[in-house]
Amino acid sequence: MKYNLMATCAAGIEALVGKEMRDLGYEVEVENGRVRFTGTEEDIIKTNLWLRTADRIKIIVDEFDATTFDELFEQTTAIAWDKMLPMDAAFPVEGRSRNSKLHSVPDSQAIVKKAIVNELSTAYHRHTRLPETGATFPLEVAINKDHVMLTMDTTGSSLFKRGYRVEKGTAPLKENMAAALVLLTSWYPDMPFVDPFCGSGTIPIEAAMIGRNIAPGFNRDFICEQWPFIDGDMVQRVRDEADSKADYDVELDISASDIDGNMIEISKRNAEEVGLVDDIQFKQLAVADFKTDKVNGVIVGNPPYGQRMSDAEHAHELYRQMGKVFNPLTSWSKYFLTSDLDFEKYYGQKATKRRKLYNGSIRTDYFQFWGKKVRDLRSLNQYNDK
Repeated sequence: MKYNLMATCAAGIEALVGKEMRDLGYEVEVENGRVRFTGTEEDIIKTNLWLRTADRIKIIVDEFDATTFDELFEQTTAIAWDKMLPMDAAFPVEGRSRNSKLHSVPDSQAIVKKAIVNELSTAYHRHTRLPETGATFPLEVAINKDHVMLTMDTTGSSLFKRGYRVEKGTAPLKENMAAALVLLTSWYPDMPFVDPFCGSGTIPIEAAMIGRNIAPGFNRDFICEQWPFIDGDMVQRVRDEADSKADYDVELDISASDIDGNMIEISKRNAEEVGLVDDIQFKQLAVADFKTDKVNGVIVGNPPYGQRMSDAEHAHELYRQMGKVFNPLTSWSKYFLTSDLDFEKYYGQKATKRRKLYNGSIRTDYFQFWGKKVRDLRSLNQYNDK
């Protein structure tokens, strides 16, 4: 069966999710916060398994305009819910509303729930309450400018929960945002990669998974796998196909450091959980002590933001140190995520490009400093002599 589907994502990375999906062979429509596509049950599993930067894969059950609760009720009741929900289905209804006449989210949720119960009770000839003891089918009614979208979540826990983070630090970066930071760079797996603020190791681990072409969802389950119409043999086949595409022969040069030794230990445990601890060189190191004689590499960092006034001075001093250490590496491309929009002033260089991203609810900029690659041995020797 073909479904209307969408991959939801954080604001600012929709184009990245769209590119990931095109690379997987899908035709897509990119919109704010989501990417639409069509697919079968197999595509639902495949996209949940492979998308690195998305949050969830949802089935779009129906869309319509409604400005009254009567319209919402009637149009929801008109949907053949029994074609998707078994008689014992548990179907919690979440809701949100923006710029709409139906602005009460609890009332909208209650109306949708009641309409679905009515349709299912009629279809299954139930005169008592529906049991809701079976598999869970999470539903959402989202209303924007009086346009209603009813969706069913196939993912469960958000896709950023890869299953490898045994421990995390104080301000962890979500795994799908870390993957986005890597995918927005010029890095290829044959190039050196450095994260000088690795924290719990999320960025280098995501880089290693990209470098080895490991499906980000290989280590977890999805809520739709419990649904009766999702075939277990098909799921296993799609997972086996994904496993067969992983490249364990490519040699990776990925380094991760942090000034905090405890974070290095946490990073190692997380990398061990995903089976990549031997692919990443972890080291306790202050930025001021960073040195390399390698060329044509990529640095990706999520330095402390210094959002509290007491921390701002410390952050600014760190940004100055970063400039002193990293600016001379002219063949390297450097990418830093921070909410401090004056970052360039302290770093001492104008970014080649800035990209607005949201780290959770925090507005940040991704400052990009593109390097000039060293291409031949003569210029490489000149570079090393400097």
